[in-house]
Amino acid sequence: MSQRTERRGIHVDQSDLLCKKGCGYYGNAAWQGLCSKCWREEYQRVRQKQIQDDWALAEKLQREEEAAAYASSHSAHSQSTAAQHASVGHFSKFEEKKTNEKTRKVTTVKKFFSPSSRTTSKKEIQEVKAPSPSISRHASFDTDQVSKEFVDFLKNLHKPGRETYKQCRAFLLNMSSKKDLGADELSECVQDFYQNLADRLISHFKGSSESVEQVMDQVEKYIMTRLYKSVFCPETTDDEKKDLATQDRIRALHWVTIQMLCVSMEEDIPEVSENVVKAITDIIEMDSKRVPRDKLACITRCSKHIFSAIRITKNEPASADDFLPALIYIVLKANPPRLQSNIQYITRFCNPSRLMTGEDGYYFTNLCCAVAFIEKLNAQSLNLSPEEFERFMSGQTSPQFSSSDSDWPCSESGLGTTVTNPVLVQLNHNLELLTGLCTRQEAVMEAAQSLQADLLTWSDSVQQEVHNILEKYPLEIISKVSAIDANTDNDNLPSPIKPQVFAD
Repeated sequence: MSQRTERRGIHVDQSDLLCKKGCGYYGNAAWQGLCSKCWREEYQRVRQKQIQDDWALAEKLQREEEAAAYASSHSAHSQSTAAQHASVGHFSKFEEKKTNEKTRKVTTVKKFFSPSSRTTSKKEIQEVKAPSPSISRHASFDTDQVSKEFVDFLKNLHKPGRETYKQCRAFLLNMSSKKDLGADELSECVQDFYQNLADRLISHFKGSSESVEQVMDQVEKYIMTRLYKSVFCPETTDDEKKDLATQDRIRALHWVTIQMLCVSMEEDIPEVSENVVKAITDIIEMDSKRVPRDKLACITRCSKHIFSAIRITKNEPASADDFLPALIYIVLKANPPRLQSNIQYITRFCNPSRLMTGEDGYYFTNLCCAVAFIEKLNAQSLNLSPEEFERFMSGQTSPQFSSSDSDWPCSESGLGTTVTNPVLVQLNHNLELLTGLCTRQEAVMEAAQSLQADLLTWSDSVQQEVHNILEKYPLEIISKVSAIDANTDNDNLPSPIKPQVFAD
C-alpha cells in the first residue's frame, strides 16, 4: 500500500454550508442546498405555476366543449321550430350541467393546489366532527405532561396565551383531517402554521423576537408531540427504506479506521475516550426524542463532545476541518437508528429559524454533510486502491494496525493527524500475544525433547564409563579379615599407672 507524504483533509468552506442563493442562512441537502426560507419560496413558486397551468388546461377544455356544443346546435338549426326549441332547451340543460361539472372540477383543482390556509376558519372546524383516532385515543404520559406544561406556560401570557392555545387546538383538529396528505404537504401545513402564529405573536409582543422564540419553542413542543406518531416516517415516504440502506451501508464500512479518516482524536487519552462515548450516546439518543428541537439538541451535544475531544488531543481549539471527519467517524461508530427518518423529520417540522442560523443549524448541516459523505464513500475517499477497497467491503481482509502505525496516508477526503484505533490495537496486541505463546510453547517442547534425549545418552555414558573402569581395575575380594590387635601380646603390656601419695 502506497503512502503519501502530503496529507490533505476534508476541507469544507463556510460557503459550502450556506444557502446556494446567497441569502446567508444555512442550506440543507434535503432542500437541494437551499435554506428553509428559499426552499419554501421556490416550492410555492413551482406550485403556483402548477396551479396556473391547471387553470389554463381547465379553461382550454371548457372552451373546446363550448365550441363543440355550439357546432352541434348550429347543425340542428334546419330542423322544425318545435324540435329546434326542444333541442335548444335540451342543449341548455346539458350545457348548464357540463358547465357546473367543469366549475366543480376547476374548484377542486384550485383547492388542491392552492397554498395552505394560514388560518383555520370556523366552517372548517365545524365540518370536522371528530379528531382522528391517533388524537382521540388516550394520550401517553409524555403527551399529557407536555400538554400540562404548555397550558401552564401560556397562563403567564394572559390574552396572547389564550389566543395561542386556541390556534394550536384548531390546528391540531384541522390536521386530523389531513392524515392522507403526503409528507411535503404535511410539512407545508406545519410551516405555514408556524409562520402565521409567529406573525401574530410579533404584533402581540411588539417585535420582541426573544419572547416570540420562547413561545414558538413551546408551541413546537406541544404540536409535534401530538403529531409525532402520524408524521414521523410516514408510510407515504421512502424514509424507512433509506434508513435500512444507510444502516447496511454503515455496517459494510465497519472496517474504516480512525487512521483512514485522519481524525484528530487520540482515544488512548481517558478524557478523549470519555467524550467519544458521550458523543456516540447523544447521537443515538436522538431517535428517542419526539420534538425536532430536542433532536437538534442531541446533535448539538454530540458535536460539542467531539470538539472537546479534538481540543484535548491537539491541546488547541478545534477547527471546522477537524470537526467534520470526526463527526463522520462518530456516525460510523454509532450507526444511529433511523438516521434518515430523523433528519427528514427535523427538516420538515422543525422551526425553520433554528435550521437557518445558530449553532443548531450549523451542527445539523454538518451532520447532513457527514451522511452524504458516508453514502458516497469510495476507494479514493480513503486513499485506497479499488482492489483493496473491494476486499475490505467484501470482508476478505481487514486493515491491521498496531500502535506504531502512525503514517496512514490521508487522501483528499482524509484529515489532519492520525490516531490509533484502540479496538484494533487491542485485537492486534492479543494476536501478537497468542503468536508469541505458540512460539514459546514450541521452544519448550523442543527443549523438553532434547533434555529427554540427553538424559538417555547420559545414563548410557555413565554405565559405559563404570564398565570400563571395572575392566581396567578389577576388584579383589578377601574372604578372612583379622582384627587390628589380633597379634598383640597382652602380657607384655605395661601395668597401668597407679597414683602415688606424697607427704608434706
